[in-house]
Amino acid sequence: MAVDPRFIKFSSSVNVAVHSSMRIFARTYRPMCKSQEEIDVKKALLGLAVSIAMFAISQAGKAQDSDRQSDHFEFKPGTLVLTRSVYVGTPDLLVPGVTVLPPGCTGGTTGISVTVPLIAGGMTPPIAVPCTTASADGTFPSVFNNAATDGHFGITSPIFLDNLATDGHRIDTLLIPTDQIVTSFSSKSELAPHLSTDGKSVTFVGYRGSPGFPTAANIFDVSNGNTPGLIDPTNAAVGQYYRAVGEVDAHGHLMITEGNAYSGDNGRGAVKGGSLYYLVGNDNSGNLSKSQVKSTTVGQELVNDTGAELLVPGQAPPAPPNVTKIGKFDISQVIDPLTGVAYASDKPGKDDNYRGITIYNNTLYITKGSGGNGINTVYQVGAQGVLPSGDVATLAKVPITILPGFPNTLAAGADPTTGATTPVLYPFGIWFANPNTLYVCDEGDGTLVSGAANGNVATTYAQTTAGVQKWIFANGAWQMAYVMNSGLNIGVPYSVENYPTALNPATGGCRNMTGQHNGNGTVTIYAVTSTLSTSGDQGADPNKLFKVTDRLDATSLPQGSGDDDGGDSLGHIKFIRSAKSGEVYRGVAFAPQDREGDN
Repeated sequence: MAVDPRFIKFSSSVNVAVHSSMRIFARTYRPMCKSQEEIDVKKALLGLAVSIAMFAISQAGKAQDSDRQSDHFEFKPGTLVLTRSVYVGTPDLLVPGVTVLPPGCTGGTTGISVTVPLIAGGMTPPIAVPCTTASADGTFPSVFNNAATDGHFGITSPIFLDNLATDGHRIDTLLIPTDQIVTSFSSKSELAPHLSTDGKSVTFVGYRGSPGFPTAANIFDVSNGNTPGLIDPTNAAVGQYYRAVGEVDAHGHLMITEGNAYSGDNGRGAVKGGSLYYLVGNDNSGNLSKSQVKSTTVGQELVNDTGAELLVPGQAPPAPPNVTKIGKFDISQVIDPLTGVAYASDKPGKDDNYRGITIYNNTLYITKGSGGNGINTVYQVGAQGVLPSGDVATLAKVPITILPGFPNTLAAGADPTTGATTPVLYPFGIWFANPNTLYVCDEGDGTLVSGAANGNVATTYAQTTAGVQKWIFANGAWQMAYVMNSGLNIGVPYSVENYPTALNPATGGCRNMTGQHNGNGTVTIYAVTSTLSTSGDQGADPNKLFKVTDRLDATSLPQGSGDDDGGDSLGHIKFIRSAKSGEVYRGVAFAPQDREGDN
């Protein structure tokens, strides 16, 4: 197979050198470790300290479970790709009361005041941009207590692509070089992997520094920093990092495309459709008010820098006004079902705070499931069977519409006119089994119940609605048939080796997902869990990977044997892998292949 010259061939000769030194390190430390994942952390720390071949801070470790290692990486046909990250920080990263956060923030805890140009001319009144100091050192997991005082807090960490059998057994691991692209360890909504529409590559979104801002592990507050092409002077996180798409082919070759979308927040996922990347994410962690977002130049640039975006693989990163946003959804497009009148607009840009993405039958679908603005639901982007393309002006006109039957009430959970309580769902990943069957991962409401009866820390509502929802299209609308969460143990705390008992997490629902047809009228869904805990940032909690099998034609929760893999039961969750302390799972997809018959 000819390799696109834009791809980095780090999985060949350089990777061999890295693998060799890592193996020596693993053999040296193996008697001291309780698990292969602890070896993962030790290798990662070594990778940060030693320059190997062409990578200054190289690949951050490899965990094997006693599985086969390969110097010539290749994803195995019919297997899974799990995106994973490992915390590699050390206690001396931060000094409580001394280290200024976000890095580069000036003016002390009171910060500075800035003025921003108005579209109509003149400047805004002074806008405060406050700083803070660290409240905890770099010890895991208490390092994430810094989030209580620094609303931008996060720490970059290495990216691993685990090649798994469908029973969760690890076959091999691809190490993504930390001087090429990184993730933010506790950012639970990012690093979703997606298989391209041609099945030949997987994509994810991470961070890549502009000149003067290193791409490396253990950099603070990158996920809320600016992109190089869109600097918000009201954002205290002054780092400049592209939200970059990483594309990996079946042989582990990496290509990175930089983008300026999602300044001030994160890109969540990207999928390659044909020759284009389609992305979702959120932006704007600055201090502009709602009215200032509307009236300032930078505010309007931010409005066009979020939501669904398009990137051309390998192109230079477009900057405003050429950031290619796809459509623009505003709640004023929707009729309030309780009043019969359109909703009034809320904060510009925040209705486009999307998380999940998929392409099915050449149509783009996205989800919104977080934040107090907008509508948490599933959307279609553009016309049926036509993927969006074109220039900035053309893409701006692409319609974004709620799928009929999916929620159309506000994410705030209350009607703005009547004050009536309205139900809210929290959709994340989605998978179409066929044109009339859609599976949706609901993350749960994220509410931790203190002193709950029977020790369950989830709300009753989450226990009912979170998990894998099955939606069926009938009579012109989508209807939720049932929720598969038996065995998910929503709200039940679980222990993790070498993790503080007081912070034991509980499953809250699920995030990114994929699925497959089994050829016998059933489908199997794979997904990673969300969590609930008292930790400083629930995104840093060790979570799980699970599978569940469903009968495709079922309209009520099925019973009986599942996919005959380990005694599975229909509709019952089976955990197939659990993250260790200092480790997180972000998403799952089927592995790419480049040979006929591989699937």
